Amino acid sequence: MNELATKYNPADVEEKWYSYWLENGLFKSKPDGREPYTIVIPPPNVTGVLHMGHMLNNTIQDILIRRARMEGKNACWVPGTDHASIATEAKVVNKLAAKGIKKSDLTREEFLKHAWEWKEEHGGIILKQLRKLGASCDWDRTAFTMDEERSESVIKVFTDLYNKGLIYRGVRMVNWDPKALTALSDEEVIYKEEHSKLYYLRYYIEGEDKYIVVATTRPETILGDSAVCVNPNDERYSFLKGKKVIVPLVNRAVPVIMDEYVDIAFGTGCLKVTPAHDVNDYMLGEKYNLPVIDIFNDNGTISEAGQLYVGMDRFDVRKQISQDLQSAGLLEKAEDYDNKVGYSERTNVVIEPKLSMQWFLKMTEISKPALDAVMNDEIKFHPAKFKNIYRYWMENVKDWCISRQLWWGHRIPAYFLPQGGFVVAESAEEALKLAQEKTGDKTLTIKDLRQDDDCLDTWFSSWLWPISLFNGINAPDNEEINYYYPTNDLVTAPDIIFFWVARMIIAGYEYRQVKPFNNVYFTGIVRDKLGRKMSKSLGNSPDPLELIKTYGADGVRMGLMLAAPAGNDILYDDSLCEQGRNFNNKIWNAFRLVKGWEVNETIKQPESSVIAIEWFDAQLNRTLAEVKDLFSKYRLSEALMAVYKLFWDEFSSWYLELIKPGYQQPIDSKSYQATLGFFETLLKLLHPFMPFITEELWQHIGEHKTGESIMVARMPEPKEYDNAITERFETSKQIIAGIRTVRLQKNIPNKESLLLQVTGEHDKSNDCVIMKLTNLSAIEPVKEKEATAASFLVGTTEYSIPLGNNIDVEAEIKKLEAELSYLQGFLGSVNKKLSNERFVNNAPATVIETERKKRSDAESKIKSLEESIAALKK
Repeated sequence: MNELATKYNPADVEEKWYSYWLENGLFKSKPDGREPYTIVIPPPNVTGVLHMGHMLNNTIQDILIRRARMEGKNACWVPGTDHASIATEAKVVNKLAAKGIKKSDLTREEFLKHAWEWKEEHGGIILKQLRKLGASCDWDRTAFTMDEERSESVIKVFTDLYNKGLIYRGVRMVNWDPKALTALSDEEVIYKEEHSKLYYLRYYIEGEDKYIVVATTRPETILGDSAVCVNPNDERYSFLKGKKVIVPLVNRAVPVIMDEYVDIAFGTGCLKVTPAHDVNDYMLGEKYNLPVIDIFNDNGTISEAGQLYVGMDRFDVRKQISQDLQSAGLLEKAEDYDNKVGYSERTNVVIEPKLSMQWFLKMTEISKPALDAVMNDEIKFHPAKFKNIYRYWMENVKDWCISRQLWWGHRIPAYFLPQGGFVVAESAEEALKLAQEKTGDKTLTIKDLRQDDDCLDTWFSSWLWPISLFNGINAPDNEEINYYYPTNDLVTAPDIIFFWVARMIIAGYEYRQVKPFNNVYFTGIVRDKLGRKMSKSLGNSPDPLELIKTYGADGVRMGLMLAAPAGNDILYDDSLCEQGRNFNNKIWNAFRLVKGWEVNETIKQPESSVIAIEWFDAQLNRTLAEVKDLFSKYRLSEALMAVYKLFWDEFSSWYLELIKPGYQQPIDSKSYQATLGFFETLLKLLHPFMPFITEELWQHIGEHKTGESIMVARMPEPKEYDNAITERFETSKQIIAGIRTVRLQKNIPNKESLLLQVTGEHDKSNDCVIMKLTNLSAIEPVKEKEATAASFLVGTTEYSIPLGNNIDVEAEIKKLEAELSYLQGFLGSVNKKLSNERFVNNAPATVIETERKKRSDAESKIKSLEESIAALKK
């Protein structure tokens, strides 16, 4: 290996080691006799590029998979992408439009050719970007939701569910996206609070000069009104029974119906009923056999059925109709109104409730095993708070609208017959057989059948992801599905708990009769330091690749993870990555320090080094146990912080200071080998979090490691350790800190040797450690400290340093008196608490004990200060 550079440069390390891992097949997995550990990637959209959410999610997955490898498990992380029907089709449509080509001018086959070309050109970008992060996926397993194996799985499942009577086709009220020109599921609608208007419209009673007032936020929908509804218990409107009212501007007479559905106290108590464009109105329409007038074209313009404003956009109509109502004397008033409006998650346009012929999956019965699995902790959520959200959705689950009016996606395997009706089959050939059997017409050919133009909701493929990645639908008893499934951990964002997590669990029980994964780790949302969700439109989202270039992949990974407790949002700031980079430099410099020592085989090991090694070995094993426990609880951020503190606070600040030889002096062989051994274990602990720098330093540990990657090195198991060792060393630390404080306060140079006097009990075991780190000439017991000595307490033991002429007596008395005054005030407040009967009788015993200890410590310190002041005044 080359000598270590004086400064750590991630660019010199990252590409080198990632190529090494790939070339040596270290990410690959095949079934064998080891315990499997499997993660399937939440497939990013094929349209996507790396963003901060991906960075966090995939860092967590990589941490889990790398630790599993080091635990000796057969770690398999399967990557892939999602075809993202709506988003990808929109990209292709826009690309064609830039060339002057309309989708409507193309056949389905012509359009799909363009779509596949776009996918091949842009589809793999995000997976290549993940390599920069260090993602250790088995890239040979890369899948795509529309590749042959996944597509076959989707069609097979659709056909199976249809044959089971769980999939049906019918006209239902759906969420319609006027831009993407497709239906959406309820979960694909985002509700936003909006400042709008509430319009109060006059509906004249037929044949009379009287009117009633109806309030609406969507005046354009009066074009589709079929009735007005009032509550039969509302005395204000009892006179309307059996009458009709005239729809404003349209001049259509519609009946007044009476139903308790109307809330008497809400608005004017009168409800306009537009069955074609509101789900509740549709139910009222069915109940009272009202006509359904669909006034919208698919693109959100007014249809011929609307009679007025035909061809105009719905929002332009809203502006115009309010003016026309005002001019006709039919607008009572308009007032500001805040309400929630549904937007398409994909295109960000306002959705329209619309009656449409669609395909649906019945969800009530099929979802029950999935609800029980999470509630009974067969599948564990981390953090568990998401169980309640999951339960609410599952207990109120609605039938899933699975059809989309798109060309890019899995085409629905339903084939319509010339005589009417349809058949569902996995292929056109099978469909023909079914059609001939159904009709008795053996002359039918495939050309006589017309396949449904719609494709399936993207989530209908990704809900099979953990199964279909191992071909468990097409070959349900193959070696891979039996070995890798169920998978171990799913890492995902909570905003797709319904879209994806719940549905994967449903599919798992339906098609494997077992859960798809053991644990679900929910990440938080990466926000800016103002708490805003990162987005391109706000311009507050940094480019992850630029961050990696600036801070190194390990620095970015560490910065994100230090601030990323499971389920909690991250307030991102570049200072997090700066902290990560600084830690890289700390590790690098510490290693260079150790490797720079000259080793002498003949030197005797100092007693201070023996103690340092014994103490740090205990600290290391305590941290190994703590990290193992934190990983088992999926508290990865805390696990990283534990290792960070161990390295920075204990190893660098204390151990290396104790163990290092004097200036230009050699180190004994035992201490050197022990230090390298500690470094080796620290690198293993750090590797899942910071793979690149740990691999680079691992290769410099010694010749016996050359050619072996740290990726496959075994993570050490924690050993038993003696708490007394760490407690004794903590006391020594406090003594050392006290001596250093005296030096600082009295401006005594470090090179000047000091005498430390002890009054009270003192364990001499670590005296050599204290002396080495504080430049003491001796530590000696005394019955009484000297008058001019500077003192401090550690527990009840007083330590003092005679200052001789190095003290301004008057200034010292003034300082000690100020400290005494503060402590006397503090003691007074503690005594006041302890003399309060109500406090003593009601406070927990631990609180009382704490207050009594405060009193005891304060009394000891006051006594010591009084003695010091008295001595100085003599």
